[in-house]
Amino acid sequence: MTTPAQDILVHQEQGVSTITFNRVDKKNSITTSMYTQLADALEAATNDAAVRVVVIQGDVAIFSAGNDIKDFLERPPLTRDAPVFRFLRVLATFPKPLLASVCGPAVGIGTTLLFHCDLVYAGDNAAFSMPFVNLGVCPEAGSSLLAPQMLGYHRAAEALLLGEPFMAEAALEVGLVNRVVPPTECNMLTQMQAKKLSSKSLVSLMETKRLLKKTNQAELLARIDEEADSFGRMLGEPAAKEAFTAFMEKRAPDFSQF
Repeated sequence: MTTPAQDILVHQEQGVSTITFNRVDKKNSITTSMYTQLADALEAATNDAAVRVVVIQGDVAIFSAGNDIKDFLERPPLTRDAPVFRFLRVLATFPKPLLASVCGPAVGIGTTLLFHCDLVYAGDNAAFSMPFVNLGVCPEAGSSLLAPQMLGYHRAAEALLLGEPFMAEAALEVGLVNRVVPPTECNMLTQMQAKKLSSKSLVSLMETKRLLKKTNQAELLARIDEEADSFGRMLGEPAAKEAFTAFMEKRAPDFSQF
């Protein structure tokens, strides 16, 4: 089964639903429509008894460049009801095992969505970055809570305040990814692990995941909403306007006045 939407593909086989970013010519940058499709796909997987595991993957050379800036500026996520924030809430509460296969750059939400995955496998060409400050905005996806918990405060601060990329081996060291392999092997490894999970008791998998996440869940959802409020407000402020103008003009932003 494959969805007719070109930019997001959903394929289901042997209890595994695979969601693929399929916009390689645009570096798998994510549009508003794609966020809706992603949320729909996860909700469908939640409600489909035949789906036991979900995998999110990109291309061997690029996972996702984050938001499509042109689409983002035309349809800014100013409220909690924006498709991106709906996707993040669905992602954060997804009850079944969720895996990711990451090769190449994973920018912004391309990295922050991984904090919500249960298992993450990376190609040795993977590069993770959360450059929100560089765009005059703030973190999203609950990453201001989850990044310090996973990476430790100082590494999280370095990643979020500087917004510079860190590579697959560094991600492995801090526990963001489970294993690093050659890019051509990454999707195959992730599918193999997904099939292992799909053969297990779904009731047991879901209850184990619920217990693992129970301590954080209410605080995480509150943080996602708080970040959404701040993010929407900051989009209208001068720093973000300068950052996005600079991006479109292909120059470095000048934050000296802000």
